[in-house]
Amino acid sequence: MELLEIVKTAVEALKDKKAEDVTVIDITEVSSIADYFIIADGTNQNQLTAMQDAVDEALYKAGMQVKQVEGNSKSTWILMDYQDIIVHLFSKEDRLFYDLERIWRDGKVIEI
Repeated sequence: MELLEIVKTAVEALKDKKAEDVTVIDITEVSSIADYFIIADGTNQNQLTAMQDAVDEALYKAGMQVKQVEGNSKSTWILMDYQDIIVHLFSKEDRLFYDLERIWRDGKVIEI
């Protein structure tokens, strides 16, 4: 499966859990840490945990295993590192505060 197809799989898993404002940024031209950032927010910690579980299950089925996870069921920001894909799950407040879209504005936002 191509990397962009795996990104689409993760986005679909997030949308199945009612993730809000799902954004994909192609950072291949601006960073060597990954190829894609997926950023989404949820309304509460339970939803963030459900979103994390859904992405992890979907990407595992696609042959990707998470390398590292930062955050837990009490966190308002969960980072999932799949090496070429990094998934950021935020509370609405944290997403506005950290504003990754602004920080990574040199990347290309892509429509999935």
